[in-house]
Amino acid sequence: MRTQLNTEELSLKISKAEEANLQKLKAYIWKRKSDASVDGQLKATIFTEFSFDANGKLQTKVIDAQTTVKAKPGLRGVAQKNAAEDKMDYIEKALEVSIQYAYMTKGQLLDFFGKATVSAKDDGTLVATADNVYVQGDRLTLHIDPKTNLFKYKEFKSLLGKDPIDGKINYELFSSGVSHVSTTLINMPAEKMAINATNQDYSQRVN
Repeated sequence: MRTQLNTEELSLKISKAEEANLQKLKAYIWKRKSDASVDGQLKATIFTEFSFDANGKLQTKVIDAQTTVKAKPGLRGVAQKNAAEDKMDYIEKALEVSIQYAYMTKGQLLDFFGKATVSAKDDGTLVATADNVYVQGDRLTLHIDPKTNLFKYKEFKSLLGKDPIDGKINYELFSSGVSHVSTTLINMPAEKMAINATNQDYSQRVN
């Protein structure tokens, strides 16, 4: 059972809580390990570093990329390398799609709630769903802890070019109460690919 709720009042509470949390998160730097598989077989691992710049904009930098595919000799090796680079580019674009749903500005959240349907589950979890958030045909569902007004997890369906993509973004709390992305699961059925990404090595900046 879900109960319909006052969207406008909730959107202000949730966007305010998220904005305050984001300000605290800006003091951190961290890494993400992304394991990409095709048909269930691990093919590549990408390590990315995250930080916020002086203007508060999230910066991402790939610091390492490894593949499990053994290189073939000669022209076949060149073709394989080109194909692998295309796959790596596809993976990185999929991760970029997930980032825009994971880290939303206050304005983006208010726009989201302006078209969202919000309800409460039996356990109190708030569920907000909206379509056409960033691109025509996408869908984002937020699962929110009513005690903190912070995200428990998000589910999205979107497009990577013309290919469908969907995923789940999980959040956890530090002992300080700051919310952060813990894991991200992404499915890219057109390429029979999946990504299992883990955020790790969170540390506060030393000024």
